[in-house]
Amino acid sequence: MANVLYPKAKEAFIGGDLALDTDNIKAVLVDTATYTYSAAHDFLDDIPAGERVATSANLTTKTITDGTFDSDDLVFTSVTGDPSEALVLYQDSGAEGTSRLIAFIDTATGLPVTPDGTNINVTVNASGWFSL
Repeated sequence: MANVLYPKAKEAFIGGDLALDTDNIKAVLVDTATYTYSAAHDFLDDIPAGERVATSANLTTKTITDGTFDSDDLVFTSVTGDPSEALVLYQDSGAEGTSRLIAFIDTATGLPVTPDGTNINVTVNASGWFSL
């Protein structure tokens, strides 16, 4: 698998239901030994809680320039649990059944990572998270 946008997120972009610059956007580390990306997945509840290793705070300093989404680097605080081979960006609505999945990212510097109770720092690619 390579980095990919979830198809339902693409629909939300086109339909105006997803605003990366103003919505609460978070990242969740996932264990791909137990979670497999599916184009049919649309909301956070499609990733079982046991397969989510850690969740970030809201992304900060989000920008959209020439079709590219970017943000500040992020930190997952005091992470324990299973090794994480990917992260998923999602629109946090406050409820798992309506928090829209945006991007599955498994090709990035620092992945995979094995949590050891310390912070995990994620450096966003110099070219941003993704481009449309």
